[in-house]
Amino acid sequence: MPMRNWLLPEYIEDVLPAEAARIEQLRRRLLDLFQVNGYQLVIPPLLEYLESLITGVGHDLDLATFKVVDQLTGRLMGVRADITPQAARIDAHMLNNQGVTRLCYAGSVLRTRPDGLAQTRQPLQLGAELFGHAGVESDIEIQRLMIQALQAVGVQSLLIDFSHVGIFRSLVSRANINKVLEHELYAGLQSKDQSTVAALANGLDASVREALTALTELNGDVKILAEAERRLPPHTEIKQALQDLRQVSEKLSDLGVGVGFDLAELRGYHYHSGMVFAAYAQGYAGPLALGGRYDEVGLAFGRARPATGFSLDLRGVVTALPPAQLAKGILAPYQDDHALAVKVAALREAGEIVVQELPGHEAHLAELNCDRKLIKQAAGWEVVAGAELQSK
Repeated sequence: MPMRNWLLPEYIEDVLPAEAARIEQLRRRLLDLFQVNGYQLVIPPLLEYLESLITGVGHDLDLATFKVVDQLTGRLMGVRADITPQAARIDAHMLNNQGVTRLCYAGSVLRTRPDGLAQTRQPLQLGAELFGHAGVESDIEIQRLMIQALQAVGVQSLLIDFSHVGIFRSLVSRANINKVLEHELYAGLQSKDQSTVAALANGLDASVREALTALTELNGDVKILAEAERRLPPHTEIKQALQDLRQVSEKLSDLGVGVGFDLAELRGYHYHSGMVFAAYAQGYAGPLALGGRYDEVGLAFGRARPATGFSLDLRGVVTALPPAQLAKGILAPYQDDHALAVKVAALREAGEIVVQELPGHEAHLAELNCDRKLIKQAAGWEVVAGAELQSK
């Protein structure tokens, strides 16, 4: 059977006019929001040498990255699966700022397997990254920007879920846990399998064992932080992590979002260094946006820099919004008329969609998505609402 040339690969889709128009409108809205908050737009390349894409913050992206051979050099290249490592490279190596740098981006990424809300292999990733500041203040700035971005898209009733990988790292470091056991404990915590975590921690100091098993239960609203203080060792790092989490819950209260905590959540543990967070909302089966702190990621590019940021897949976020509708236009007749041309130009300058009728297609005018028409009146060309779309 001959191959159907119009078929696309699995989990690769066209975005048709109505949805494309909405996505583009929202993309512009979010980039404008980022800009007024001081975030400068960067447009990294689709392809880079592989080591740049999967170094540092991109370590977990190896299996998600499509790999190709550069025909010019013979070196292995990758199609970006995440723009965050590229932003980190730009900050560390290209801009070389000494103070705080704020960058934002919007572009397609390609992944070997479908994921996210849209279950696509080609998400449209938008995000913002803040480099050069290691305090909780920059975490809060990024989190507030993420919330404002989702609200600008039209998402309501947000819940922001927080954790802090520094808590688990402190327990691992203080107990001198080896890498193999660390990985096994990490897996057990991710699945919240308390019996497995307890069995793995059986040979450890009693306080560490109790703390690790307690993490599987430490999830809920802000009250859980007080319980965590009672049940976790009073390590300096843990006390600071809990203090930062409490401060975050206070600083987001004016935005009208719910705040929750899950101290066993270690998403991105291999590259995140501090607070991690995810945004959820009713009507969505998974997180709308993900973010966190990843200090020292710039070390892989020759310059260590603290960093925090977030990203979202705009194609995924719009999946639970009402169906998109194309804006209606104004139909202009095909005539060699200077006054008509002036009127059409003025309407388009004002932001109106004006579609010119072409000869020979009078039977298909309804396909042009117009609900008004330019008609010549005694006073000149006027827009008439509800006029029948037929040639005059």
